Amino acid sequence: MKKIKIPDEYNYISAFLTFACSFSCHYCINKYNGLHKYKQMPFKDWIQGLNRIQTRGDLPITITGGEPTLYKNFYKLIPGVDEKIPLDLLTNGDFHVEEFMSEIPPERLKRRAKYASIRFSYHPGYTDIQKLMWDVKTLQDRGYFVGIWAVDTGDPVVEILKKAAKDFDIDFRTKEYLDQDHGTYRYPKAMDGKRKKARCKPSEMLIAPDGRLFRCHHDLYHGVNSYGHILDKEVALPTDFLPCDNFGLCNPCDIKTKFNRFQEMGHCSVTIKENNGKAS
Repeated sequence: MKKIKIPDEYNYISAFLTFACSFSCHYCINKYNGLHKYKQMPFKDWIQGLNRIQTRGDLPITITGGEPTLYKNFYKLIPGVDEKIPLDLLTNGDFHVEEFMSEIPPERLKRRAKYASIRFSYHPGYTDIQKLMWDVKTLQDRGYFVGIWAVDTGDPVVEILKKAAKDFDIDFRTKEYLDQDHGTYRYPKAMDGKRKKARCKPSEMLIAPDGRLFRCHHDLYHGVNSYGHILDKEVALPTDFLPCDNFGLCNPCDIKTKFNRFQEMGHCSVTIKENNGKAS
């Protein structure tokens, strides 16, 4: 199989090992308007597929989910990926930190960047704050590049956590709470619930638990419009505008205004044009 070359304009690569999660947050963005049930790809296939990806030092493959550490062979998969390929981890932190450190050395998830390569996501109502702070501090003291990202739901605990993180010199950041009434969006009409035709240009490589490839989170979470599979003999990532019949039903992740991988504000995962050629 040929290498999968990542286009220069791509900003994100994400491997969703599983959509299983130990939390049941009512604000889970994965479950926004439904979540497709996928079969999980064997870890040897994941290793083969991820090792095909020809990326750059400033563009890691983010291992995520659901909760990626719930993937049955998580601790076999990570060491199997070529060490030259940079990896990040997005986790809810609900795992045994001692086991993690015994299986994955700090160097495997460490790189020069403006944000942590291991990102713990704090979820109000579900995260054990004491365990979270202990685990993050333990990893940090052992040389891992780690930080905490919190969903800003308005819960006052977020401010308490922010202060505690500062006291322990832990990188702490907040993420917008996203739904139809909350969030900063590039294309507001993309979430009005009225299905329309448009053209959309992606900037992310999204890999589903079964290895299929999707151009946006809406398609990924609904299991529609896959353009290929990570194990196809040849894979060409889309770089131009593609037709879309689901404009109006977009996932907030795709259309929000956010930081790019260089931590520059103003990025959006997709560029959308209505059929009249105008930006939506």
